[in-house]
Amino acid sequence: MLLNAGTLDGTVRSTFTLADELSRRHDVEIIGVRRTSDAPAFPLSDRVRLRHLVDERADARPGGWRPGRARRLLDEPSTLVHPEERSYRFYSALTDERIPRALRRLRADVLVTTRAGLNIAAARFAPSRVTRIGQEHLHLGIHEPGILAEIERWYPKLDAVTTLTEADRDSYRSLIPDLRVRTLRNGLPDRVYPRSRQENKTVVAAGRLAWIKGYDLLITAFARVAEKHPEWTLRIHGKGDRLDRLRRQVTRLGLYNNVMLMGPSDDIESEFAKASILAVPSRAEAFGMTIVEGFACGLPAVAFDCPRGPREIITAGHDGLLVPPGDPAALGDALVRLIDDEGLRHRMAAAAPGTARRYAVSSVAADWEDVLADLRR
Repeated sequence: MLLNAGTLDGTVRSTFTLADELSRRHDVEIIGVRRTSDAPAFPLSDRVRLRHLVDERADARPGGWRPGRARRLLDEPSTLVHPEERSYRFYSALTDERIPRALRRLRADVLVTTRAGLNIAAARFAPSRVTRIGQEHLHLGIHEPGILAEIERWYPKLDAVTTLTEADRDSYRSLIPDLRVRTLRNGLPDRVYPRSRQENKTVVAAGRLAWIKGYDLLITAFARVAEKHPEWTLRIHGKGDRLDRLRRQVTRLGLYNNVMLMGPSDDIESEFAKASILAVPSRAEAFGMTIVEGFACGLPAVAFDCPRGPREIITAGHDGLLVPPGDPAALGDALVRLIDDEGLRHRMAAAAPGTARRYAVSSVAADWEDVLADLRR
């Protein structure tokens, strides 16, 4: 169960990737709580069913309800989901009705929910005969006190919780000692990836243009790069509510010839292959799938050593560099180091695909099957 299968983000992408792989051997369905677009955000195998609880498209009646009542409920805030849930604004009184009803009527062996509000709903409303797994795509430390109290109350009623890093697994076990927590990482689709030739003077970054992703810090850092290497450019791929603010920052710093805000790409791997370095300036990352994808394309990564994911993926000095979190000067200096030291950059680029192979979705799906088999005994 996802909040919205039409959202261009890592949770949706990794869920689709895992569902595609598991559907080779199992009957898999994705439930999107909200539908706001005609098509899902990413390609999805015909083997996987996709249905929605509330249709919010302009030309659709939300969920088949009478338009007047549906619109009123859609405009009323949720009382089911805690206001400190990070996507609270996307829930409504209408989703409050639809989510419990869908969970109570669920005909499945296993339910996997993918964010705190849905995990808590699964604990409250899904039948006990269903194996209920709360999948965390955020790290524990990012939750506000109110939703954290809800997590402490309801997560023990789940059959298991999965985290994307071992550090986050340990945090959950410290908070709720009796909780069954497993680390199950996101998977990289099994296919041939284009490979960077390390010839283009380009640094690339990709993801939502949100505060948590730290692109303002990256642009500040790149001013140091442009000063020493004005022939190098930074390309940032993605969309989000900070676009205009980032544009103004580029102009203010005089980086309009060096920093390009490219918008989203439907073939990000090809864009990675056109670059020579991947920058990951996140203030926090539960995992960091962009790093794995960049590695698959032969890019060394320069990342903030933020909570939690980068340090569990990047081996500093082998396939990338880690710098103190939130320090644009250190980030800029690390980028300059890889630009100046071509030998080091090429060695890291050669090592990166080997790291990426550890996250192949076939291996990740096998780990999921082992966990499910254990829980279903």
